[in-house]
Parts: sequence; structure tokens; C-alpha cells
Amino acid sequence: MNIIGRLTRDAEVRTISQDKQVVNFSVAINDSYKNKQGERIEQTIYFDCSYWISTKVASLLTKGTLVELIGRLSPRAWTNSEGEPRAGLNFHTSQIKLHGGSRKTETSQASEQNSEDDLPF
Repeated sequence: MNIIGRLTRDAEVRTISQDKQVVNFSVAINDSYKNKQGERIEQTIYFDCSYWISTKVASLLTKGTLVELIGRLSPRAWTNSEGEPRAGLNFHTSQIKLHGGSRKTETSQASEQNSEDDLPF
């Protein structure tokens, strides 16, 4: 799946079990459509993204940067601190292409080198 959107915050590198590191970031995608009455409806869809291949890209993933991502989508559900059920979309990113943004204009592409069996999710 391909998605194109803007980062909603700077990327963070996290270390998880077994000293594996992951780059976490969030992307917003604006979409619009016409309803049955012909009115244009605009909506924003948010994706929580993870990138496991290299942490070097994290410094380029800054808030406002336009990115094109290739990967796979998975739903997730949880209960928040108030006990309310919540849902979201995770995007497991295998390729990142930067199209510029608020602070960075470099273009970088990272490609998946691991087989899907090696991914920790």
C-alpha cells in the first residue's frame, strides 16, 4: 500500500525488547468526497507509522515534512485511561521517500532489506 501525507510530529527512535530499535512517527492524510446530496465532505485520516530498517532516517522525519510511504496497514484497538474503547491504524513502513517539508528538503529513500519473516511484528 502507498500513502502520501505530512508528518504530524517529529519522529522518535525507541528501543524495544532485545535491543531492537524502531522509528515511530505519525502521518496525516487529507481526503475529500461528495456525499449523496452532492456536498463535499473533507476528512483527515491519521496513521501511526513504524519503520524498523534503519534509525538514521529519523533525523529527516520532522513535523510538516511531506512523505510517500510504502508498507502494510494493520488496525489496532485499545482502551484509553478513561476506560473508553479506541481504534487506530498502524502503517508498517518498508520504504520512505521524502518530498520536502518545513525544515528539511532533502530526498531520501530507504528500501526494505529484511524478509517479512525477520520483522518483529
